[in-house]
Formats: sequence, C-alpha cells, structure tokens
Amino acid sequence: MDDVPAGLPVPPPEQPLERRYPSTIGGALYLVALLGVAVGLIFVVLADWRMGVRWLGGSLLFAAVCRLVLPAQHAGMLAVRNRLLDAGLLIVVGASVIFLAGTIPNQPL
Repeated sequence: MDDVPAGLPVPPPEQPLERRYPSTIGGALYLVALLGVAVGLIFVVLADWRMGVRWLGGSLLFAAVCRLVLPAQHAGMLAVRNRLLDAGLLIVVGASVIFLAGTIPNQPL
C-alpha cells in the first residue's frame, strides 16, 4: 500500500475467485467422445472413410447419451445449453452423419 498517494482511499484487497473444478466423470466422458472423433478422423484419412464417419457419428451419439444421463453439475464440457437441446442436437447430427455415410453410393474411380 506504499504506492497509494496520501489522501486517496485504499482499495479493498481483492477476494480470490471461487475456483470451480471440472467434474472428473464429465471431463473423462468428454475426452472419450473426443478420442472417438480422433479415431474416426484417422479412419477417414488412412482407411475406409465410411467407417471413419460412422465413428464420428457414434461419438456424437455417445456424447448425447452422456449428456442425457449426467446431471448438469457433472456434465462438464458436454453441457452447453439445456440438457434436452444439447442431447437433441447431438442425436440429430450423429444420426444424420451415420445415415449419410450409409446411403451415399460408391463413386467409380
């Protein structure tokens, strides 16, 4: 407080912010879903693209189930909006990706 000129009010000491630690189960399940996406991308690049896209869709469906099952305080980064909207969007996108991967016809080389 020596650097405050005389006559000026001294600011109150800053209170440390309450730290919110991420939930272990929500963070772990988020990382599992992210690992599934990484595996899918590796499949897309190195092997069968359909299998890779199915992995991507499956990872999104896994994340949707996790979001539906876990309470909000344990959902971690899976929780963005409200539970039904998060899970609904993940289900629609995951199922659409899997459906499209199965219905796109093979193209001649």
